[in-house]
Amino acid sequence: MASSNKHLSSYSERNLTDISKKKFALIVSEWNSDITEALYMGAYNMLIKHGASKKNIIRKNVPGSFELPLGAQWMAKQKNIDAVICLGCLIQGETRHFDFICQAAAYGITQVSLKYNKPVVFGVLTTNNKQQAYDRAGGKYGNKGDEAAITAIKMMGF
Repeated sequence: MASSNKHLSSYSERNLTDISKKKFALIVSEWNSDITEALYMGAYNMLIKHGASKKNIIRKNVPGSFELPLGAQWMAKQKNIDAVICLGCLIQGETRHFDFICQAAAYGITQVSLKYNKPVVFGVLTTNNKQQAYDRAGGKYGNKGDEAAITAIKMMGF
């Protein structure tokens, strides 16, 4: 469903699991940092709201969204990490570079999740312009970071 039809910060409280003892890794892209910082705050605050301990939320930065899968893999391989949340922002430019990075990030993050058999969440915005990114990083369509955190919580309770 397009985020213009669903508010990213809206969610059902069904199937939420106790996360008070769970450990999360948040991998944050430094590219488009004004957006990714908002995504990080959304995810972080949502985890805290639902009972995560501050000491059990680890943040790691990577240069860009292309590096999210490797950062996720480094964290997912740690036995004490229960879920990894990848946060990034890709904005369409004039070349096909956008398409290649989007594909690589999505595929890589999926592969890490399957390899380590734990939630590795795709919290990456893929927008046509900066305004669309702002709208989905705490703006009129909510915050993709909120959605990513809720996704991790629900998948841990699967």
